[in-house]
Amino acid sequence: MTTPLLPDLTTQLKARVHTPTCPCPCPTTTLADRPDTTVVRHANTVAKAHAPNTPHTTLTPRLKTAAHLPGLFLPPLTPTPTALHNRLVTFWPYGTPVDPDDPDAAPWEAAATLLAHLHRTPPPTPVPPMRGPAKAAHAIARLLSTTATATAAAPHPAARPILRAWHTLPAWARAEAPMPDTTTLCHGDLHLGQLVRHPAPDGPWRLIDVDDLGTGVPAWDLARPAAWYACGLLPPDEWTRFLDTYRAEGGTAVPAAGDPWPALDTPARALTVQTAARAVTKAITEDRRLDEIEMSVIDACARMGSVPPQLPPDSAK
Repeated sequence: MTTPLLPDLTTQLKARVHTPTCPCPCPTTTLADRPDTTVVRHANTVAKAHAPNTPHTTLTPRLKTAAHLPGLFLPPLTPTPTALHNRLVTFWPYGTPVDPDDPDAAPWEAAATLLAHLHRTPPPTPVPPMRGPAKAAHAIARLLSTTATATAAAPHPAARPILRAWHTLPAWARAEAPMPDTTTLCHGDLHLGQLVRHPAPDGPWRLIDVDDLGTGVPAWDLARPAAWYACGLLPPDEWTRFLDTYRAEGGTAVPAAGDPWPALDTPARALTVQTAARAVTKAITEDRRLDEIEMSVIDACARMGSVPPQLPPDSAK
């Protein structure tokens, strides 16, 4: 039986925004409604139902960290989550997101600046490890499960290069061993959808989505744009703007000068594999062919499978 999460989340959000006797002409907008997250906006407040089985003990310190760093993160409106239909719910001020229809205005410099400052900031409260490698491992597990269920007689041809590339990665990048860095504060899932302007509509950029926040390898936060650049999906000038700004702001994930790829290569490969695994899983589920962009990521996995990743001299294997 399906629980009425979306309507009940909307009702809870409206009750937070308005008193019972206050007329309510404000529009309500569903910003996301997926199995792993439901997000609703009413007036200038947002409610988020986090993924099922999200532990209170890990989400709460992540919320407290964001609340302690308002210059970097959009601060939550409450320091602890509430419960609704066995899901944890948090409340946030609304921020203006990046416009997906205006790629020339993508705030790469702002993203790099926020990351550089985050990576230099000691955790204000103890937090769990960042969840980047765990999310990559989850994407692989879903690929294996979906492939086994849907195509047992004829495995999807793209699965093989993805898995071959996955197994070339060091154990920590597959969430099979502790990360080599356990002190640096990281976002854990950085992409342009994780930035908003607050106050809306044109305040300074802030990071959002604390579900993966924690300590770990800071290069993971640079890995998605690095992977897009390596796959030909991010123009060189945008990658250069991002990397140069990060270095100029004192970011610690890569050396201040010289070749950044020994630090970036393993996380970028892991994010490429994660993206490819999700693409194939989605294509199987939707019973469709892979599109051109998805194929470019699969092709990158095929190339990666035959070339061992670069590793920093002090990297844990």
